[in-house]
Amino acid sequence: MALSHRENYLHTANLTGGEWIPMRVVISDASWDQLRHDLEDVLVHHPHFFPNFQKGRRDYDNYEFRPQARAGEDFVDNYGCVWHGEVNGITGIVEGHPLEDWNALEDFQMPDPATQLPLGPVDWDTVREQMRRRRERGELCMAGTEHGFLFLRLYYLRGFENLMVDMATEEPRLDRLIEMITQYTEYQVRQYLDMGIDVYGVAEDLGAQTSSVMGPRMFDRWIAPAYRRIIAPCRERGVHVHNHSDGYVMDIIDRLIDVGMTICNIQDLVNGVDDIARELKGRVCIDIDVDRQSVVPYGTPREIRELIEYEVRTLGSPHGGLMMTCGIYPPTPPENVDAVLCAMEQFERYWWE
Repeated sequence: MALSHRENYLHTANLTGGEWIPMRVVISDASWDQLRHDLEDVLVHHPHFFPNFQKGRRDYDNYEFRPQARAGEDFVDNYGCVWHGEVNGITGIVEGHPLEDWNALEDFQMPDPATQLPLGPVDWDTVREQMRRRRERGELCMAGTEHGFLFLRLYYLRGFENLMVDMATEEPRLDRLIEMITQYTEYQVRQYLDMGIDVYGVAEDLGAQTSSVMGPRMFDRWIAPAYRRIIAPCRERGVHVHNHSDGYVMDIIDRLIDVGMTICNIQDLVNGVDDIARELKGRVCIDIDVDRQSVVPYGTPREIRELIEYEVRTLGSPHGGLMMTCGIYPPTPPENVDAVLCAMEQFERYWWE
């Protein structure tokens, strides 16, 4: 009997086989806004990855972008951080840092975890019911933090340069702030674990283009203890922990595994496909992030196919351990979106055919 999508995902994550490589293409709102009907013409030919897609359902002229991704607008989140958008559909940057002056910490109010996620409200009863229905349908149950739940949140609150100085000078108030954020996140973890989730995601960007933002010593001092507290309850219940980080993270990748990550979603060419294979293959599940800087937006369909084939051959195995994610962002043309989907359709069962 063929595996369900949930069973195949978990076999892949456990490195116990599977029947295909879990692959997904995530199209940014900015690319939807750019390509519009040309993109629709591509997706309608790929029902394998977009089984419920129908042309004409998206109202491009009246689409409501996420509040932190609206061109020319500011948005204040539940931490009091002020986001400014430059491009519709692309998450903006934080320009207002409520704790830029440490003196503001005494009166600072954290979001209420019972009613507030960082970017909006939450009704946990509704979330619980949604998760119950997913379990009844036999679907994979995933949940997770917002993107930028700890390190990036510290930067959003303090400002990047201030945060780097805090870490370098052992600022004691930074420990207090990390504890506040950790307790807030632990509340969310408990809620999701009680819902019987399969996978919990922890997402933020710890890498720059050629190195991690912080070295192993700084990661061990400031970030690892909180990660362990957040992740430990998940691993105790057998829940997989999916870690996403953009940028180069190979110099702290052992730390990420050590704190409990079981699925590592990292970028391919930035970190080096061969280096990823050498350091991670067979140790944890690799959710490779297909290049979005050069090959997918600017390459030829042949170059896209060759990259995906090389990553499947190099990182994959009949024992599982490989997933693949491709994010689509401007200026990726529609023919390159089609090339990504065609290549994924061709190679997703490579190790079993």
